[in-house]
Amino acid sequence: MQDRIPPQPANSHRVTIEVHARLSRMDNKLLMVLKEQTENPKLQAISRNALKQLFLDGRIQIKGQRAKPSSAIAKGITYVDILGY
Repeated sequence: MQDRIPPQPANSHRVTIEVHARLSRMDNKLLMVLKEQTENPKLQAISRNALKQLFLDGRIQIKGQRAKPSSAIAKGITYVDILGY
């Protein structure tokens, strides 16, 4: 089976999250992945409050859809786009 990779929006930073079991909330995992990545120093240094504001502003998307902190992450690979980075 081939993964379908959605197109990345212009002026955004893409993060790939891979999990082996479904997660009920994405905010904690996304914060951890951002802290571990090295491609974008601004996002690497992001605080929990700043990440929350990105969610509130609708700047975090999954498959072109606005994500919520409480959005679940399905088992497998999820592509998360952060607009404006």
